[in-house]
Amino acid sequence: MAVNVTRLLGVTGVDPAEHGKARVWAQRLEWPILLVALWIPVQWYLEETGAVSLAVSRYFDWGIWAVFLFETVLLTSLVRDKKRYLVNNWMNLVIILGGLPIEWQFTPLIGALRNLRLLLMMFILMRISRRLREFLARGRVGTILAIAAIVVVLSGIIVTRLDPSMGTVWDGMWYAWVTMSHTGYGDIVPKAPAARIFGGLLILLGIVLVTVLTASLSVFLIGSEVDKVEKEELKADAILKNILDRLDRIERKLEQHKPE
Repeated sequence: MAVNVTRLLGVTGVDPAEHGKARVWAQRLEWPILLVALWIPVQWYLEETGAVSLAVSRYFDWGIWAVFLFETVLLTSLVRDKKRYLVNNWMNLVIILGGLPIEWQFTPLIGALRNLRLLLMMFILMRISRRLREFLARGRVGTILAIAAIVVVLSGIIVTRLDPSMGTVWDGMWYAWVTMSHTGYGDIVPKAPAARIFGGLLILLGIVLVTVLTASLSVFLIGSEVDKVEKEELKADAILKNILDRLDRIERKLEQHKPE
């Protein structure tokens, strides 16, 4: 089902049946693409608050566009079935053709186009969702906590811009953490429809992260006890082996001194 969804959204990536070089480069480019996805809401927040000018922001727009262009051109040249790759990743072509920053200065919808970059972030995360699932499946507590912290920070940035009445970014981060952990204090509540929809997504995301974190902590704690028991068993086995070796030596000596 997940493969059908990614294909429908045009974010399939390199097919696993492709040769090794294409898959290796696709994996190498996942981290730059992830950094782009994490930067998009930060840049959006800086623009909304006036921390950076549109002139400076345009350089970042060109950088994001160049990353997608480089990735698409490189992977298309490496895969065997180029037509299939472009059809299964048609969203890259939409981003490259429709997201050309030079087009934005000639359209009256520049504000709407800039806000749509949040959807672009979601498409990017959808593309690398398989890699994120692999990280979560490893059950490393530190990795899961790092992912949860990044989600809380980005969610705090996004939700406070979707609904400025919620307060500062710190208030948004507190709301994101409370929502994801399903604590629900109710001290900060979104009023804008877009912020409420985003809050619903946080609830679903929190179910996944909290469940994985709880399971990982349980495995970590139980694993510590298991390691302790195994060490005690190994120690007992060593003592028992030492006793058996001594008994064996005593029996051999008795056999040697036994009268004929």
